[in-house]
Amino acid sequence: MKRKVAVFTGTRAEYGLLRPLIAELLQRSGLDTGVFVTGAHLAREFGYTVEEIERDGPPIWERIESLLASDTPLAICRTMALGCIGVSDALERHRPDLLVLLGDRYELLAAAQAALVHRVPIAHLQGGEATEAVIDESIRHAITKLSHLHFVAADPFRRRVVQMGEDPQRVFTVGALGVDNALSLPRLGRAEIESSLGIALDRPVFVVTYHPVTLGAGSDIDNVKALTEALAHFPQASVVMTYPNSDTFARQLVAPLRAFVEACPDRAILVQSLGAQRYLSLLALDDVVVIGNSSSGLIEAPSFGIPTVNIGPRQQGRLRAPSVIDCEPDAEAICAAIDRALSATFRGRLRASDNPYGDGRAARRIADRIEKEDLDGIVVKRLHEAVCA
Repeated sequence: MKRKVAVFTGTRAEYGLLRPLIAELLQRSGLDTGVFVTGAHLAREFGYTVEEIERDGPPIWERIESLLASDTPLAICRTMALGCIGVSDALERHRPDLLVLLGDRYELLAAAQAALVHRVPIAHLQGGEATEAVIDESIRHAITKLSHLHFVAADPFRRRVVQMGEDPQRVFTVGALGVDNALSLPRLGRAEIESSLGIALDRPVFVVTYHPVTLGAGSDIDNVKALTEALAHFPQASVVMTYPNSDTFARQLVAPLRAFVEACPDRAILVQSLGAQRYLSLLALDDVVVIGNSSSGLIEAPSFGIPTVNIGPRQQGRLRAPSVIDCEPDAEAICAAIDRALSATFRGRLRASDNPYGDGRAARRIADRIEKEDLDGIVVKRLHEAVCA
């Protein structure tokens, strides 16, 4: 009998990372793989990115409506509650042998809770990492304790997962799936991207994403205004902005981004979702700078040998390649960081640098384990106090 594997996805970014793994799982004759789709994927205001999943063609086993049309803390908690109910229904209907979760978002915590009660083992990807200024930090570690197989991106993350009491024999260093995408996904040329976006991509090109800092002390609106003020100092650049994630108070960040685009429509665009292919194709162009506070600037961007201007504390605690320039969320600091990112001296050092998040073969390593790992009795966990092997 085939092992039944459900892959859970709630956002564009996480699905983009999961794509190579889903493709790898679907190729395995011993696996029956399908997708649970929820969250922002099913919301028009966030790009209705379920259509991207439909175009890719994996079996969509469930569409779980959960995202409310509000992003207050109360609404987020209610979204989580609806998600838990919806995933519970899906698990009851499909009875998978394994549930795959990637990352640290609140939708995943709801899914993990349902899987725990249904006695469905969880394979968790990219545990052990750190993002200290957001609720994702606590959620990631909570999911680790609810999970049974752990696929981490680097050895320091493996040590953290084992330090949390997880069985060392079930914690595997495989690399990050984002690197798989960066190295293998077919790329569009500059003309194709320009046609798709409807904007000329003159050099340099700034790819900008800013997500809420959900535990930060400052104001995200003030930070976004500082970001757009800094971008205005570089009139020679084309600017491609994406919507923030569906996090707490994310919707209020769209207005200042839209105002910037309306002030310079000939060189700037704001899109709900670029999709993995367009996004990574942009990163592959010459003279690109990734700007904002998305994890992609630390994980995928180094594989292209391009600089990242990482703003504020959202990614504090992650491993960093030499291509990452950290700065405070004020206009002057952001301008200085962009100037450094554009300098020929800085950029010239990046092509030869390694990406600390792996070599692009994570999907195959994960699929091998998912296909062959013994799941008998795995839901019964014990606390391991041994030093990390």
